[in-house]
Amino acid sequence: MRRLLPDPGPLDDAGLAAAYRLPPGRSLRVNFVASLDGAITVAGRSAGLGTPGDKRIFDLLRALADVVLVGHGTAAAEGYGPMTPESAVGRLRTSLGRPATAPIAVVSRRASLDPGSRMAAGDDFPTILITCEAADPSRRAALADAGVTVMVCGDDDVDLPAAVDALADRGHEQVLCEGGPHLLRAALTAGVVDELDLSIAPALVGGEARLLQAALPDVVRLELRQVLEEDGVLFTRYGLRSG
Repeated sequence: MRRLLPDPGPLDDAGLAAAYRLPPGRSLRVNFVASLDGAITVAGRSAGLGTPGDKRIFDLLRALADVVLVGHGTAAAEGYGPMTPESAVGRLRTSLGRPATAPIAVVSRRASLDPGSRMAAGDDFPTILITCEAADPSRRAALADAGVTVMVCGDDDVDLPAAVDALADRGHEQVLCEGGPHLLRAALTAGVVDELDLSIAPALVGGEARLLQAALPDVVRLELRQVLEEDGVLFTRYGLRSG
């Protein structure tokens, strides 16, 4: 892995961690991999665009986060499960002086998480469900009985600013959002995104699974902070401009 911007040069493991570590305090960073034409999946999975370098960044960002935020559709499609101490991310977190695990927070307006799923079956590492008052109360109760931490944020839809506040109140200040595109659009529209970390794969895919599948209410301007490269993949960090 080498850094192109700023301060070009090679990065070892410690240098890579320093390149992505955030200062203390609240933040929400979004991590995506996309092709040159903006596709985020191949045959429905992001793994088709991944490389060893992208997996390294993916694991590192999880290791540095207090909580991983993901939409229910993405969690289901990508086969998400609870973070565990013996996983590669768990070991990396420990090596960085972090707690071995962090919760996964699944966003679902309808509380669609299956109480019998692997995502819900982590008594030692409980999943957080972020939903709203409109979700079926019996579904919420069933998930709570299964060990899921249910957070109700909003009335007819999930209120993302309220959700980020509620996560921070639980000690989860540094949030890593892993999508999908509907959650990304909602987070950008709600103004809760501080940083976009985008891995750009040297590939053309086509299709309908895009980074953003619908227009935003307003153009969101970003500022390039960092570019790394490995095997032709560009690993970028963009900060969102205020105002």
